[in-house]
Amino acid sequence: MCRVLLGRRSLTALTVTLSGVAAVFAVLAVVPLGRSAEEPSSKRELDLTSYTMTFDEDFTDLNISAWGPGTRWIAHTPWHGDFGDAQFVDPRPGFPFVVENGVLRIEARRGEDGRWRSGLLASTDPQGRGFSQQFGYFEMRAKLPKGPGLWPAFWLIANRQEDTSAEIDVLEHYGKFPDMYESVVHVWKKTERGRDYQALYRTNVPSGSLYEDFHTYGVSVEPDWTVFYFDRAEVARTATPPEHRYPMFLLVNLAMGAGWPIDETPTPSFMYVDYVRAYRKQ
Repeated sequence: MCRVLLGRRSLTALTVTLSGVAAVFAVLAVVPLGRSAEEPSSKRELDLTSYTMTFDEDFTDLNISAWGPGTRWIAHTPWHGDFGDAQFVDPRPGFPFVVENGVLRIEARRGEDGRWRSGLLASTDPQGRGFSQQFGYFEMRAKLPKGPGLWPAFWLIANRQEDTSAEIDVLEHYGKFPDMYESVVHVWKKTERGRDYQALYRTNVPSGSLYEDFHTYGVSVEPDWTVFYFDRAEVARTATPPEHRYPMFLLVNLAMGAGWPIDETPTPSFMYVDYVRAYRKQ
């Protein structure tokens, strides 16, 4: 997850129309010397006709345990590295996950003790058992919660390398900013603090629209390009770092904080997820 929110400025902006609504997509790329985030002259349309679906979570039920093994999801990060101002708790009946009519509801709630608790899904357990995939298209359809201090996300991790951890934040939304969300490409160093690569993009949307309806958030990861999509329209791309050419697993969560106050966050707050899917080229 991106832990530092940079200043709200953009280098380029592209205006497009989605479903009859004009939306402005502003992108900010932060790239160190020696890496490239140059965009090709034309943007590609998303075409999945040559892909095969490899992971289909439609939430007709929820196959989850605290740590596995043998379940489709676990309720913590596999590296025991929970984050944010809400504790990700083991699942129990009615909290923090509820499935109804093919939709997952993730709840964030402040308890009588004043502490916040919420939910996270990860598609592999600490031993790496579960779903991961090298390259392909990954997508979530979701409706986000409204309120300052909320921090919902959909992201991918390749964490099996000895010296680095590769991360793609397909969606990170900060409730303080109801008119945008972020997509970030990270390479985290395990041997020291900080990162040696980052590309960050902001997608601006009509204020509040992410709370009013479901939208799709997707990323295509291939050896050359990593391409981000909103409602299957391309919004940004960057050169794929070598560290990202490994199998990556899926995470979905409703976190809190990220440096923003949570004293005015509504309790309870709900994130709704219609599906999570992955595809691979045939």
